[in-house]
Amino acid sequence: MLQDWENREEEKQMTLREQQAELLVTTGDAPSAEVVQRAELLAAELGVLYAPRRGISVAKLIAAHRVRQALVLVQGGVRLIGPEQTTMAFHPSMGFIRAKRVLKGEPDPMLTAARLVPGDTVLDCTAGLGTDSLLFSIGTGSSGQVTAVESSFPVYALIKDGMRHYRSGNSAVDEAFSSIDVCFGHHLDFLRSLPDRSIDIVYFDPMFRDPLLDSSAIGPLRGLANPDALAEESIVQAKRIARKTIVLKEKRGSGEFARLGFRVEQRGTTKTVYGVIDIDSGI
Repeated sequence: MLQDWENREEEKQMTLREQQAELLVTTGDAPSAEVVQRAELLAAELGVLYAPRRGISVAKLIAAHRVRQALVLVQGGVRLIGPEQTTMAFHPSMGFIRAKRVLKGEPDPMLTAARLVPGDTVLDCTAGLGTDSLLFSIGTGSSGQVTAVESSFPVYALIKDGMRHYRSGNSAVDEAFSSIDVCFGHHLDFLRSLPDRSIDIVYFDPMFRDPLLDSSAIGPLRGLANPDALAEESIVQAKRIARKTIVLKEKRGSGEFARLGFRVEQRGTTKTVYGVIDIDSGI
């Protein structure tokens, strides 16, 4: 049994090293000293190559160092570039509008479904670009904590820097982003590592099996994110660690709610809805 566990851990480390070898960190064309230092520190933290621009195009840097993608840091932002993908910039997209509504005291259906209150701890198992983590962070406030787990290494790298340094023009949004704890790995491994009843709310937003074609913000992410359906064990583990609710975001009419045992919150006419397992009632 111990040998099997050690073999699995070694395989994970090899996979991580392979992903690290396919990414480099660089800067915009004329970076400030602050941005250069930020890029160097991020590259060291991620365990990837830092490549100074020195007038070289990003495409040529990628080709010269034989990597698949470059994380390009600029003042107040970051973007992920690769020759075979659409450039993906860190941006809260519609989440910014939702965040401003919550800051005004307006309800948000996700936070309502989760029964979130200030001070709650939240585990976002499928971070993506961090939009939902942002809403949870605003809702739980400085007395709570949001942890966002992302299994795609380039996406993790993008949001790791983006959440720290993106500037939206709204200080409350920026503070909420910077307070999120971003972790790399598969959510099931993360769930297995946590003690019983250690998190208030566990949240899942997996890639929809049948995508919403009009969701342009998700398009670039789809090719990088984990496409797998949620495993039943993920819900079993979530039930073990959650104190309050487990929430699943899916398309209206999705069979995933019934498959995984969620009660559906059918509010309004939106194309996406939330399923809930309330730990108190088991429903």
